[in-house]
Amino acid sequence: MALPDRIAIEDLFGPPERQRATISPGGTRIAFLAPWENRLNIWVQDLDSDGGARCVTADRTRSVHNYEWSHGQNRILYVQDTGGDENWHLFRVDLDRPEAGAVDLTPFPGARVLSFEQSRSRPGKVTLLINARTPAEFDLHELDVATGELTLLVQSPGQAQSVFQAGDGIWLSSDLTDDGDLEFSRLDPDTGTAHPLMVWKGRDHPMGVFPTQATENGKGLWIGSNEGTDRTRLVRIDLTTGERTEVDSHPTFDLDVRAQIFPLLPPPLILDRKGALLGVRYLGERQVVHALDPHFAEVLARLEQLSDGDLGAVSCDDEGRRWIVSFAHDRDPGVTWFYDHETGRSRRLFRPHPHLDPEALAPMRPVTITARDGLRLPSYLTLPVGVPAEGLPLVLMVHGGPWTRDAWGFNKVAQLMANRGYAALQVNFRGSTGFGKAHTQAAIGELAGKMHTDLIDAVDWAVEQGYADPDRVAILGGSYGGYAALVGAAFTPDRFAAAVDIVGISNLASFMRSLPEFSRSGLVNSWYRYVGDPDDPAQEADMLARSPISRVDDIRAPLLVAQGANDVRVVQSESDMIVDAVRARGIEVEYLLFPDEGHDFVNPENLIATFDAADRFLARHLKGRDEHA
Repeated sequence: MALPDRIAIEDLFGPPERQRATISPGGTRIAFLAPWENRLNIWVQDLDSDGGARCVTADRTRSVHNYEWSHGQNRILYVQDTGGDENWHLFRVDLDRPEAGAVDLTPFPGARVLSFEQSRSRPGKVTLLINARTPAEFDLHELDVATGELTLLVQSPGQAQSVFQAGDGIWLSSDLTDDGDLEFSRLDPDTGTAHPLMVWKGRDHPMGVFPTQATENGKGLWIGSNEGTDRTRLVRIDLTTGERTEVDSHPTFDLDVRAQIFPLLPPPLILDRKGALLGVRYLGERQVVHALDPHFAEVLARLEQLSDGDLGAVSCDDEGRRWIVSFAHDRDPGVTWFYDHETGRSRRLFRPHPHLDPEALAPMRPVTITARDGLRLPSYLTLPVGVPAEGLPLVLMVHGGPWTRDAWGFNKVAQLMANRGYAALQVNFRGSTGFGKAHTQAAIGELAGKMHTDLIDAVDWAVEQGYADPDRVAILGGSYGGYAALVGAAFTPDRFAAAVDIVGISNLASFMRSLPEFSRSGLVNSWYRYVGDPDDPAQEADMLARSPISRVDDIRAPLLVAQGANDVRVVQSESDMIVDAVRARGIEVEYLLFPDEGHDFVNPENLIATFDAADRFLARHLKGRDEHA
């Protein structure tokens, strides 16, 4: 028995051949992302043609990831930042005149488009939130896509308040109270006067209430709610009376709200182009979709026959007849299909990574691990193919957030680890979302405490099951996961032979002080509640005690640290300080600093460089050899 052929880093972390296809409103064209000049750009082709695709954007510096069709078939809107600084601008592409290039519709230096939504009743108009007036406040504007004219609708009432449009002439504001509750009000369109509508208990939602989506007729809101229950379900709020009505729920699963943190993932609500609610996504070990519309129920039954994966991105034409869908899968990611409900015909459009053989990739298996205090930790284990699953080197992969979760599907890092002969273990430790609010709230006050012992218990489980060699365990993660990797090296130095930290926090207090000004008012239910307030001396002292920088003298394992110089969430100084402190003690540290990246690494050459370095680093310290020599 032997491992499959070695997969090149470039084959895993290079750009896909195609991905994120969507259908035009008229159902005759598709758009998708594909490489141009080694960056993902937007391409368009006729749906009924096998060829003739043309690239309609020309971004040479950073890949495009988020786009949508404008009304009609002749324009596409997309957002782009500069070097990962997250100052998103909204761009327009005219498909009839691609030679004119992309037009920046929000050309305000340093400003950020927080969100945008196309009007259903006013074709060619977009409402958007942007902080062009002052960095800490986002004002609601209407944008004419064709002319670029921007009209102020509502000025933000204040830093802790947000405004949005629920329907034509229906404006709402949400105000975050000192206690963390959300007060929703209806705004008078002439005077801007707020008329209180309801109060929503916000402390059960560390990242805010999500989704908050206007209904098709603008008379209500769909909201993700765990009020009175441990699980998150879908509720409708009447915007006239404030009455709350349950729309849908799952007996054991939460709404799949990962898109709140990772906007490229499918949202929990499946809507048609008119805003009608078609279905709802729930996520346990795997995804479950509830169809709430009879027509979509018929469509869904046919779509689910196309793949044994989980339904991913969905788009349909204006008539709901022609569909483009992709599927999440642990070994065949993003396979994309066309389906015509009128004829019942379907055809596979593409596999994003056709060079990857699903048979050579490793399956991801759901497992449940019990923490030392009895808390059940839903987890995922990926084992190498072709070798006995006994006494393997183990890489503990810690997700970011921490208010998100790991889920079943294709994970490039887990596949790299398995291909190199490591077991890869992903743990939904306490604080992870998606498993009920009690699971999340068990993390209050537990950074570097029970959140970390959950990870240690998971390593012990893998050793007890015979999968892992206790002397060859590494910890790897990004963002919060990077912090967890540093905690592993500093707080339990005997447990890990190596640690990989990607954009991780080294000092909790300085991290919180460096967050962007516009985000600080939203910390009351997340970082302040779970960790502390750095402006309170006693709480700051506790935060420092839970910070890896305070335990530098205990770090013995070699470190690999990667950082984006333009990161606005975990700024460069967080990595600089831990690297300098550990190097001063003579401990091996490899430091990768990318001048053209932010918090999320996007450019293929940087992703390849990061994981090529991680590949070499782990081989040296878990296998005792340089496999690239």
